[in-house]
Amino acid sequence: MQKKLIKVNSSDNVAVALVNLKAGEVIPFEGEDIKILSDVKSKHKIALERFESGDRIIMYGVLVGSANGAIEKGDVLTINNVKHQSEKVFGKTESFSWTPPNVEKWKERTFMGYHREDGQVGTENVWLFFPLVFCENKNIEKLKEIFEKELLKKKVNPHQMLLRSLVSGGDDVDVVEESKDVFENLDVKFITHPGGCGGIRQDSEVLAKLLAGYVNNPNVAGATVLSLGCQNLQISIFKDALDAINPNLNKPVLIYEQQQMGTVDEMLSTIVKDSFLAMKEANKIERKPASLSKLKVGLECGGSDGFSGISANPTLGAVSDLLVALKGTAVLAEFPELCGVEQELVNRCVNDKDGEKFLELMKSYEKSVVAAGSGFDMNPSPGNIKDGLITDAMKSAGAAKKGGTSPVVSVLDYAEYIHEPGLNLLCTPGNDVESTTGLVGSGANVVLFTTGLGTPTGNPIAPIIKVSSNTELKEKMSDIIDIETGAVIRGEKTIDEMAEEMLDFIIEVASGRIKTKAKLLSQDDFIPWKRGVSL
Repeated sequence: MQKKLIKVNSSDNVAVALVNLKAGEVIPFEGEDIKILSDVKSKHKIALERFESGDRIIMYGVLVGSANGAIEKGDVLTINNVKHQSEKVFGKTESFSWTPPNVEKWKERTFMGYHREDGQVGTENVWLFFPLVFCENKNIEKLKEIFEKELLKKKVNPHQMLLRSLVSGGDDVDVVEESKDVFENLDVKFITHPGGCGGIRQDSEVLAKLLAGYVNNPNVAGATVLSLGCQNLQISIFKDALDAINPNLNKPVLIYEQQQMGTVDEMLSTIVKDSFLAMKEANKIERKPASLSKLKVGLECGGSDGFSGISANPTLGAVSDLLVALKGTAVLAEFPELCGVEQELVNRCVNDKDGEKFLELMKSYEKSVVAAGSGFDMNPSPGNIKDGLITDAMKSAGAAKKGGTSPVVSVLDYAEYIHEPGLNLLCTPGNDVESTTGLVGSGANVVLFTTGLGTPTGNPIAPIIKVSSNTELKEKMSDIIDIETGAVIRGEKTIDEMAEEMLDFIIEVASGRIKTKAKLLSQDDFIPWKRGVSL
């Protein structure tokens, strides 16, 4: 029989509706009868006690808001009767110990990856084209058209075929069958961006670090880089960023400066010849067995709903703990969505300096948001609110579950590269694509992306595994969801059982045996985080 209410933590004074509830309905719950006072949609919260104005509202065992007036027991929580409130942070307040999960069954498991000379292992083998400045975007787009037409033989888009049939008067048009790609072991990807010049120099320097991180990412075999010549992001700055990340980088990186090369035709001809020869060599790299310790998994959420913090995110947290116990790496990002759980994360930091760095990054970020006339409390989107995430602290407490329970070994600012196995914290915005872009730029070779509402996004060089918090989303948007965790909501699977199923799925994706839905849809999104103003 389907449970109707769930209390996430024993100390919570609110419960989550697992199904739609009707006003007047009486629900037996934890030894007492709860009378529902108004209609409650599934995923929303009801009061388990009477609240007076200012009373603390606890969920996930932490403060997620306060009553904005009286709330009767059994009534629904809304943006009108609850306001954002989170605990104050005092720095590290207690020691931390962790008991890793049993990973005996996983110790001998491997994935089939692309081994790089620096010891990293890729889950993809990509030749990457990108510009140092937006002025070269057009040339990148020309190269994309040239290389994709000759190297990547794809079936004609069915919507294009539909339009073709309409243009021809409604007659059926034969679909052109997909033929074999020229390269068996190499993907070719292209990214563009609006940066590199016209803003503050610091933004160009961070962009240089981000792009250098993409080159150093184990999923990349080599890169073709275009520069104009006069921009803020000079070739020397990019090379310095590469050297800072990996002074012993031994990948082919072909760099071209248009203002030194003459006509566009001459430049493109040179690039096509040089890049193709380098790609032929990169195509010789083949997948080989690799330890699961070589997995670097980014943890992301977008389009979250009221079930995300109960099913999908805790499942990622359990996967994170398994990876950390296997000497692998997990990366928790989206700092605005850690508001309210800072104290727990500071206490989990192995090094006090990392705890201090985390709080400094959080305070600096929030200060810049306030200076712009906003605040972390405005983080929940209309979609979040509609599905029960009515305060930022409530959203954050659920989002933080992706990070599991392991110690925090390192805290990184945006575009800093991962060097420590274990759980890392990475400062990114909550914006889905900017955050995912940052995770991959910091070295993640796979990203787990939870969603309750449905988010169609991907990345050009790393597989993005979409995880839905509920079964209905998987059925409705089956073309973008890879795996769903609705069985947790229904009580059919535990978090740990779901996590083991997910780790199996990650291994298949990392080995190239399963293509993610984002890859099948060619969702190659790349949006760098621009912190400064334009000049």
